[in-house]
Amino acid sequence: MKKGIFVTLIIGLLAACEDQKSISSYDPIDWETRGVESSVTDSLEKGRSYLSVYSAIYSQTEHRTHNLTTTVSMRNINADDTIYIDKAEYFNTKGKAIRTYFDHPIYIAPMETVEIVVDETDVEGGTGANFIFEWSVKDSIAEPLFEGVMISTSGQQGLSFTSKGVRIE
Repeated sequence: MKKGIFVTLIIGLLAACEDQKSISSYDPIDWETRGVESSVTDSLEKGRSYLSVYSAIYSQTEHRTHNLTTTVSMRNINADDTIYIDKAEYFNTKGKAIRTYFDHPIYIAPMETVEIVVDETDVEGGTGANFIFEWSVKDSIAEPLFEGVMISTSGQQGLSFTSKGVRIE
């Protein structure tokens, strides 16, 4: 009898843990700690960049997909100057905004990389997901570099590929 109660208790605890599992891409790093006052970026050159990423990719037919983990890298390739990312917005295949990671300027120190990770279980973006970044830099320094790395593994098989952001404004 005690053994049955113990087993039931363990199963209940495991089920409760499953219900509480969250997707970390919904609760990313604390952007507020990287924030700066908007006035810091007022006199800087502004731009927008587009980065294609994939929550899933087709396999064999259009009816079968593999989910992917996406790492989005926001890189400051300047050795001496800080850059600012003013907004990071995530869109799905149909062009609908899924979430805004931040909508206020954050800093990226010289040669620093800041990342957003979209979990493999977060498939809202679909096969044509993308990001739009708004950014600010001092005149005559390099603009930010945006890269995506998508990866998935299953058993002994894995796939990975990259994408690079392009300036659209």
